Amino acid sequence: MYGEDVLAGNWRRRKTIPEVDAELDLVVEDAGSGFCGAVVGFEYGAVVLEDRHGKRRNFPLALAAFLLDGQPVTLRKPVRPTGTAARRRTASGSIAVDGVRAQVAKASRIWVEGIHDAAMVERIWGDDLRIEGVVVEPLDGIDALAEAVRDFGPGPGRRLGVLVDHLVAGSKESRIVAAVTSPHVLVTGHPYVDIWQAVKPERLGIRAWPVVPPGQPWKEGVCASLGWPTRRRCGATFCPKWIATRTWRLRSSTRWSGSSTSRQSDRAVRHRDGLSRQRARRGAAQN
Repeated sequence: MYGEDVLAGNWRRRKTIPEVDAELDLVVEDAGSGFCGAVVGFEYGAVVLEDRHGKRRNFPLALAAFLLDGQPVTLRKPVRPTGTAARRRTASGSIAVDGVRAQVAKASRIWVEGIHDAAMVERIWGDDLRIEGVVVEPLDGIDALAEAVRDFGPGPGRRLGVLVDHLVAGSKESRIVAAVTSPHVLVTGHPYVDIWQAVKPERLGIRAWPVVPPGQPWKEGVCASLGWPTRRRCGATFCPKWIATRTWRLRSSTRWSGSSTSRQSDRAVRHRDGLSRQRARRGAAQN
């Protein structure tokens, strides 16, 4: 009638509190304060939690100090593998191939509009491209792109990938690109008027980026439409930092089309210039 005997067994034994690795983005609640947030790092032996409003607090890794799915847990700092178990990765995320010397530069090239964008491509995909012997070169504007492509002389063993900035439909850039018709050239680019548009609107709490009338500076029009600070603060300091703060934890899901288009240009150039060899080496490294 009353169920099991409450005095049966070792009833004085304390319940075991499970230990859980405090991996990044793990959402837990501090049992004492009720503060709920995701793990974003560690400082001075404490775990750093960030709530949905972007507020951060530090909490000591004490016994049974947190709740996970409503149950008490003890968080611990993850132990990272060392030695041969940890595979080094390149800046692009691919598995690094150690002991392979960079090849002599091939005839194929990747042109990137703007010296800063070219430096970014080199910084992210440089290790991969050096293995294949493909050189990244900055392109100072695309007004004379068709002529530059003709001078380059693309062919089966001399392929060319071009990464254009602000390749917006109906723009002057799109008409210039349409004039390049060689089957051995791939021209691509990101479709944004301003790089802010690369951030998904929902990450900023808005449904969509406002449509700014022609002739009005895009950033000023966006700030005015959304009630954000004026350009005096917005264009130089406040808004870029605020946008970065709201999106950095979701960087894997907000990588802008420039990243995919850069990879597309990269693949087009490397396809017949030894890409299969690199894939074979990566497969061997994974095995």
